Amino acid sequence: MKLLTVMTSLLSLCAANSWPNFILIMVDDMGIGDLGCYGNNTLRTPNIDKLATGGAKLTQHIAASPLCTPSRAAFMTGRYAVRSGMAAEARIGTFVFSASSGGLPQNEITFAEILKTKGYSTAIIGKWHLGLNTEKSNDFYHHPLNHGFDYFYGTTMTHLRDCIPGNGSVFIVGLVEITKKMFSVVCLTLITLIFLNYTGHVKSPWKYFFYFLLFIIIVLVPIIFYFWNYRYFNCFLMRNFQIIQQPLLYENLTQKLTKEAVGFISRNKHKPFLLFMSYLQVHTALYASQDFRGKSKHGIYGDAVEEVDWSVGRIINELEKNQLKNNTLVYFTSDNGGHVEEISSYGEVHGGWNGIYKGGKATCWEGGIRVPGLIQWPGVIEAGTVINEPTSNMDIFSTVVKLSGSSVPQDRIIDGSDLMPLVLGKSITSDHEFLFHYCNAYLNAVRWNQRNSTSIWKAFFFTPNFNPESSEGCFNSHVCHCYEGYVTQHNPPLLFDLFIDPSEKNPITPEMEPNFYNILKTIQQATGAHQKTIQVVDNQFSWSNVLWRPWLQACCSSWFDFCYCDKEEELGMS
Repeated sequence: MKLLTVMTSLLSLCAANSWPNFILIMVDDMGIGDLGCYGNNTLRTPNIDKLATGGAKLTQHIAASPLCTPSRAAFMTGRYAVRSGMAAEARIGTFVFSASSGGLPQNEITFAEILKTKGYSTAIIGKWHLGLNTEKSNDFYHHPLNHGFDYFYGTTMTHLRDCIPGNGSVFIVGLVEITKKMFSVVCLTLITLIFLNYTGHVKSPWKYFFYFLLFIIIVLVPIIFYFWNYRYFNCFLMRNFQIIQQPLLYENLTQKLTKEAVGFISRNKHKPFLLFMSYLQVHTALYASQDFRGKSKHGIYGDAVEEVDWSVGRIINELEKNQLKNNTLVYFTSDNGGHVEEISSYGEVHGGWNGIYKGGKATCWEGGIRVPGLIQWPGVIEAGTVINEPTSNMDIFSTVVKLSGSSVPQDRIIDGSDLMPLVLGKSITSDHEFLFHYCNAYLNAVRWNQRNSTSIWKAFFFTPNFNPESSEGCFNSHVCHCYEGYVTQHNPPLLFDLFIDPSEKNPITPEMEPNFYNILKTIQQATGAHQKTIQVVDNQFSWSNVLWRPWLQACCSSWFDFCYCDKEEELGMS
């Protein structure tokens, strides 16, 4: 009977030649344990929780990467980020400079591009973080409007502590280390020149020392100047191709994004639309408007979560106001797990809660990749549906494309699967027998959803040097890293059964599991087959692509004015 009702609803949409609308909501760095529908009883998230009670809740929903940029690239394309070169082989795993040349390649296909060919209006409101320019400061090669979106209001970058005065800096530690090393080099050079002068090998050492010191100053001063003014160069607000506020003022930003989302829905109520609502919250630096500041039980982090929940409620209300709710699929998720290393300079926790799951952002422990996954479509998806099978945020690509009446591209590997058979109860098993967990460009772990078994095996080839009992997680690092010196290799791989040990506390041993080596053999065979499908592509995170290029710097005024402008009108919220 349920299936008959669902099919009737879908056929009605087709008969009316009205494909469903899509609202895809992604919060930044939200922990799965931050929401009431996933067990939190101290934060108020009633509007988000209604998406779960009114639709489907995915309990094993996995981000394709535990970091912002690669996770979003995979989400947009339905493909592991390593396939598009959007996964780093070096220390920097996300874009941190607006004047970098890397970004989502033009030959990748986003769900927005496909839906646009079907007559959909498409918009992204909020965070993009997939590149901007490549050769000139206004070529907009990687801009959202060149990847299938009709409208963009938001930021092309992430926002960091450096974007909001008084919140510290993620670069200060690095700058201090560079300065210390430079000082050591200067001292060593001075001692060496004095010695060479004493032995008669060098005359006039002070001249050479002056030249060397001048060279150091010429190199170091611009670096310090740039990072001291980081917020002017990297933290700005755009509407389509125009910068409208630089530097960006954050306090009321969530309300501005909400107003833009509501306006987009209202403008497009008579035609199919796709809205990607990509919140900057709850990534640090945290902010909240006056209406929410100090109102939660968890400081500024809780205030930000509750403001996002308010915003989701406003968007759903706009659907109801325009009688669009029954014709709109709403999806809610986070790009990765909560950032457990985020502690303010005065000791306040600024990162999310990942519930019972170990680790957080930048790790492939469950806390870094298991994220909220909620799907609501009244009259189609039965209220209160719970899906315990492994799913991926890459699945949204195939789901949206097929529901729009389009076909999934056949000229490339698409790693995501259509969620609808699982959500509608037509399938009881996930299409993902194996999921591959990448830490940057490195294959970190593999998940095996063993058929005809309750076991969900997860094998780690390496693990970060991470202390789950410490509030610092990866100690003095802002995030965990994925390469030698920061990880522990495992041979044989570290094995867990997530069905009995979702917190990943007790590795399986051959003594505990008679099929230990057969399990690892199966996983390694699947890994080998997967790796054969990975082709070599241009790495968008090569040093030449991620470092600051002055000629690519986007400015709404002259450099002499520190790229300052404020063309944004004052926002009045009712």
